[in-house]
Amino acid sequence: MVGAVVVRDGVVVGEGYHARYGDAHAEVVALKAAGDRARGSTMYVTLEPCNHFGKTPPCTELILQARVSRVVIAAADPTALAGGGARYLADYGVQGEFGVEEEAALELNAPFFYAAINPRRPWVTLKLALSKDGKMNDPSGERRWISNEQSRQEVHRLRANVDAIAVGLGTVRADNPQLTARGSIKPRVAPLRIIFDRHAETPLDSTLVRTAKETPTAIFAHHPSVTRLAALHNAGVDVFEAQHLAAAFEALYGFGVQHLMVEGGARVAQEFLRSGQVDRLIIFQSPVTLGANALSPFTDVEAEAREWLASPPILQRELGEDVMTVYGLCEVPHYR
Repeated sequence: MVGAVVVRDGVVVGEGYHARYGDAHAEVVALKAAGDRARGSTMYVTLEPCNHFGKTPPCTELILQARVSRVVIAAADPTALAGGGARYLADYGVQGEFGVEEEAALELNAPFFYAAINPRRPWVTLKLALSKDGKMNDPSGERRWISNEQSRQEVHRLRANVDAIAVGLGTVRADNPQLTARGSIKPRVAPLRIIFDRHAETPLDSTLVRTAKETPTAIFAHHPSVTRLAALHNAGVDVFEAQHLAAAFEALYGFGVQHLMVEGGARVAQEFLRSGQVDRLIIFQSPVTLGANALSPFTDVEAEAREWLASPPILQRELGEDVMTVYGLCEVPHYR
């Protein structure tokens, strides 16, 4: 996600953003809006201008053609293919400056920056809907929402910006979810739906299995029976052998998954937290109380959880009576 602003003599003369994959980059849109007023201007851009031919021509050439004098870049491009744009511009006399609003830019595109040095492990966001007393599973077994409608709409927005969504078998059985992005923002590609299900026991009449031929769905299991494999395969579900998360991540690499959002119940959350495989923790906390018998996602990591929740959040928003808080459990890599 990249934005660009062209400023001349203290006045904004052009703005643009990268609207969708394959379309014009932010710099191109902003320079087109600025026209001749771009000559002698300063361009502010989220990511270092690209320096290669891809879906679109290199932005560096257009910046030179527009006679921009200075480019202020929030974050350097970490990729060998597209990076180096600032050096190229400097060779032709365009002044470059890095680091303005760098932390915000890194956070905006954290999965992209992380993938540049960790391609075989996706950036993991764990989303939890918690009660006021920090629990997430109703001990009565009754299916009911903990979070409100505003929170659920925000979850759909989050889903639209990830490559894959994961839950455990318990969530499939209890909630029969769709795991699709059904908000106002539509993803370019529907996120891969993932079920962590050790024995491949996901019901064949579940929504995820019944719709697997329309929306890609995968199960990670350990030594599933041949009968189950055949039944799931016939339904359109991909089943992968994965004894642990590292093996699952290897398979996800083949799918091109850079950003995985985990939405499972307490047990799946516990597994990811115990293994240290969570980069961003998003908590939707409601005023509902579930009581001492309800499950907590922080079992076995109580000390770490107290530290995480005591740290300054990256983001906090009120959504009606719910509160959404984003915690950073991992730093986004810097490249300069």
